[in-house]
Amino acid sequence: MHIPPAPEPIPVPASAPDTGAVSEPGAPAAPGAVAPPDTARTHVAQATALPAPRSVPFARRPAAGPPDPFDHYAAAQAAGTENLIRCWAREADVSAPDDGVLHVPLPASGTALAVPVRYWSPTGWHRFGPPRLTGAPASAPPVDPVTLAALLVRETAAAPGPDGPDLVARVADSVHRTALFLRDRAERPVDDPAGAPDRGGPDLFLAAEQALLLGHPLHPIPKSRAGLTEAETRRYSPELRGSFPLHWLAVAPSALATDSAWTERGRAVTARALTARLAADGPAPAEGPAPPAGFALLPVHPWQFRAVLHRPDVAALLDTGLVRDLGARGPAWHPTSSVRTVHRSGAPAMLKLSLALHITNSRRENLRKELHRGVEVHRLLRRGLSRQWRAAHPDFDIVRDPAWLAVDGPDGTPVRGLDVVVRHNPFRPSDDVCCVASLVAPRPPYISAADESPAPRASPNGVSGGAARTRLAQVVTRLAGRTGRPRAAVAVEWFLRYLHHVVRPVLWLDARAGIALEAHQQNTLVLLDTDGWPAGGRYRDNQGYYFRESRRAELDARLPGIGKHSDTFVADAVTDERFAYYLAVNNVFGLIGAFGSEGLAGEETLLAAFRRFLGELAAGPSPRGGPLPAHLLDSPVLRCKANLLTRLHGLDELVGPVDTQSVYVTIANPLHA
Repeated sequence: MHIPPAPEPIPVPASAPDTGAVSEPGAPAAPGAVAPPDTARTHVAQATALPAPRSVPFARRPAAGPPDPFDHYAAAQAAGTENLIRCWAREADVSAPDDGVLHVPLPASGTALAVPVRYWSPTGWHRFGPPRLTGAPASAPPVDPVTLAALLVRETAAAPGPDGPDLVARVADSVHRTALFLRDRAERPVDDPAGAPDRGGPDLFLAAEQALLLGHPLHPIPKSRAGLTEAETRRYSPELRGSFPLHWLAVAPSALATDSAWTERGRAVTARALTARLAADGPAPAEGPAPPAGFALLPVHPWQFRAVLHRPDVAALLDTGLVRDLGARGPAWHPTSSVRTVHRSGAPAMLKLSLALHITNSRRENLRKELHRGVEVHRLLRRGLSRQWRAAHPDFDIVRDPAWLAVDGPDGTPVRGLDVVVRHNPFRPSDDVCCVASLVAPRPPYISAADESPAPRASPNGVSGGAARTRLAQVVTRLAGRTGRPRAAVAVEWFLRYLHHVVRPVLWLDARAGIALEAHQQNTLVLLDTDGWPAGGRYRDNQGYYFRESRRAELDARLPGIGKHSDTFVADAVTDERFAYYLAVNNVFGLIGAFGSEGLAGEETLLAAFRRFLGELAAGPSPRGGPLPAHLLDSPVLRCKANLLTRLHGLDELVGPVDTQSVYVTIANPLHA
């Protein structure tokens, strides 16, 4: 049994014949060419900053290929080292070296690093060779990522405590897991069609979610998941195409907390009805969980259930029978790129589960205010805002989080760790949709795109058969071949279409409604047409909304009481800082850097195109893009999240006020160069 779509979904551009649609049928035609348009903890960074770099003029060198001969652990170490140096270069606001070698001073250790620069990126997506200690003998091995992390920790000794050693340990963990992912993908290079049984091919959305083998290129520990055993890593990792049945609990009405704005044909559907249907929606419904009469079904990540089982509040609820353990049952679900959100091909909903693992900068347990926020945004959009938005930008929408379930203790206090978001799934298995992070993720030479024959495998002596590529490079190269146009020209047009279909709608929402989205590359989904051109976009994440304080009255008029439980209103100055980072620095600059580092197009050309795009939106007395375009054009510097410093200071981005959850530093604005 399938749950009909949540209200107001936008049809996804079809990339193949419909093979079991869940969302609305039909799709807009592929677009034609889009013509070029005619700051409390923040201060920690200043007090314990990374060592000052040597500032030298800009220089550029050709991009590097993968290690040769190819070795999975060596490749993981190289990626880990590059990430750390990239983070250091950004957070110390380094200029490009004129001699092709980046010098990293390490005064606390009485030495320095010399790092070959293979490609210098105006937007920060640099490529580096193996770093070596200055003055070390030629026979000395390069500095590995764990040693590098320890050296950088020594430079921030002004902040004593366990966070430095923790960072070093997590760097080691991230490298180890990355090597495991690379080895597995070498052994199983073809996407497993098991994600889409009886549908004639793989689930393209799921395949893209499983493709982030190296993770965030500007994070020191992108793949650290300390707490998972090797067996658990294999079951619960999207990179390993893991899958597992959900663990089910039965929750008594007196302990259940829930809300839902999900409707079917104008009728409200409760969250408990949704989870009951999902539990029965599989090849063997009789094998699903069966709750006692009156109890609601609550899905839990299996690892999370074992993690919370002995927490006093959870143990008390189990002892009293208000919560009952039904065990792991039902069909397999697949983890997506966030690890904790799970997907089942063809199911009408995804589930965003709580997971008490530290992944990148946070322990990933849902917060009650985030649950309220997702439903609140869905209700707000249904009050006419979505209709206005779609009239201006019909190919963009938010992946809705319209329902949730959680558990309260006997005194009404939320029980953390048992919260689940029911997220609408608007995608068919044949829809070519992927997060931007997946699109620009490096793919080792033995990985092929879904639409190309397998790339050469590593030979028995370990020599690789080709250079690492991204899916973005594969798409652009294929388009250039089909159209007979220069690859750089195709890349510029692809980028302009992306700005039109994805970035412009996000700016519209801020300008017209005062809502800024935390649209970083993993939260931003791009829909590709059958040729590979951007044809639409989606945003996902019930955490990442900023309601501007200056627009409170307007938003309250749209939805009375908005923000009361969701804690979503943020001072405009903080909103400006975060919006500029997530949409411009992380998303668009990251995309430009990927184009440049792959040799697809010059970054200066794409930055010029972005300037023209922003100039059009910033023009006039009522800018169509809100305040961000003018800020990006006029400011010589931008505020940027410092992931290395955030980890060095042990901050959790889900704890505390939004303006102090992470360290931000000031960097040069490449648009102002």
